[in-house]
Amino acid sequence: MNPATKKVLCLVHNDFEDLELWYPVLRLRGEGFKVVLAGDIGNHVYVGKYGVPAKSDISFEEIDAEDFDGLLVPGGWAPDKLRRSPDVLEFTRKMMAYGKPVGQICHAGWVLVSANVLSGRKVTGSPGIKDDLVNAGGLWSDDSVVVDGNLVSAQKPADLPFYTNAFLELFI
Repeated sequence: MNPATKKVLCLVHNDFEDLELWYPVLRLRGEGFKVVLAGDIGNHVYVGKYGVPAKSDISFEEIDAEDFDGLLVPGGWAPDKLRRSPDVLEFTRKMMAYGKPVGQICHAGWVLVSANVLSGRKVTGSPGIKDDLVNAGGLWSDDSVVVDGNLVSAQKPADLPFYTNAFLELFI
């Protein structure tokens, strides 16, 4: 694997969970990956739940699954906004269908629920969205981090080191 040739998209919107966005983004960038932030507006500053900003590089309208090797969906309250975008849902469906690495943590599972890609997949997330994940056909696990094929899911910020390691391993 040559990380310098790998491009990962990270979705962003206001009220993202600060650590759940920045920890994996910085780890991947530190490993040599190109990480692109996409928001509903390109070149726009979004603010996390705790006030940490994140500037989008491109808009959702500009994303194309052919251009990316992986997808990261941070949690917080942003996923409830992200899942309302047809572009985000189509991108997520294609990334799952192509078998490319997809990482979701905490409330990020809402995006995958709305994309209808969890049927029969082992998954975890915030216990607060357990019913949503199960009702979408996901096979709930109470483990901190779960890997099912190309999908990595985690429950909370404390799981970030293990979640990010598992995401990175999908590129090996």
